[in-house]
Amino acid sequence: MRSDGPTAPAPALPPAVRIREVGPRDGFQNEPEVIATSDKVRLVDELARTGLRRLEVTSFVRPDVIPQLADAADVLHAVEVPPEVSLSVLIPNERGLDNALALRDAHHFERPAFDEVNVFLSATESHNRANVNRSVAESLAGLERVLGRAREAGLRCEGVISVAFGCPYEGHVGPETVFAIAERLIAAGAQEIGFGDTTGMANPLQVRAFFLAARERLGADVELTAHFHNTRGQGLANVLAALEAGCASFESSFGELGGCPVPAGATGNIATEDLVSMLHEMGIGTGIDLDALLACARDVREVLGRPLGSHTLVAGPVDWH
Repeated sequence: MRSDGPTAPAPALPPAVRIREVGPRDGFQNEPEVIATSDKVRLVDELARTGLRRLEVTSFVRPDVIPQLADAADVLHAVEVPPEVSLSVLIPNERGLDNALALRDAHHFERPAFDEVNVFLSATESHNRANVNRSVAESLAGLERVLGRAREAGLRCEGVISVAFGCPYEGHVGPETVFAIAERLIAAGAQEIGFGDTTGMANPLQVRAFFLAARERLGADVELTAHFHNTRGQGLANVLAALEAGCASFESSFGELGGCPVPAGATGNIATEDLVSMLHEMGIGTGIDLDALLACARDVREVLGRPLGSHTLVAGPVDWH
């Protein structure tokens, strides 16, 4: 980290953060072609050896809806990750949880097939209808049952709220609406709440105020996680704003993979390597080997056969020597 000249007092920032890598699920899900299972397994195993401690690996969705993740069971059975790495899967509904628990219980794994489950819904009626064809109330009722059963099964649970900062269909989303959904998820068993800027509509002032209010409203016991997209180039600026508000948990995707299929044109998540590069330059710990992470991004670029949105992948890490 380098700083020249006097600077104004800055808000205290967390000394270290937790990062969940979501590329193997969020990223691969949005690719137009199905990635070979062997490539997925290799990439997950590589990511698990970069110092990342949390990986979202796949999702138990209907294969006819998202064929890119139809090999969820095969991937989970084949990956070999260090014991300190926590694997999570996305669960859309009770049937998805049934399938996930059946896999966990029916197969012999040297370690648990997965450690965490993530459930999701949108903050607005229009986006939730477009995404899962349910009302917000219907989604909440179903996810409350999922969370209760998942906690009974000994799984750590995250509830993800999409379009938490703005909706492409309804515009402004009031924080009170988002916090009310979060409270329902927490009461049902969610230990972590992820707030998704799903189509990249957030701005830094909004983000800082949001996370300050979220911590006050939701209390100190729940982990608050920021999930930003780089649709309008503000992803890392929003990370800084969240850090200033005390947020120390983030989700990102190597290579800037991913996006949101509803609506068209929403680009990828912030790149994990861009996030890690910035945090390291600021003296904030991640426990991640940036060079190893960049090797993973180069590998997935080769697999996909196209340029990626990651800036650090193109420019390389900052070198002051």
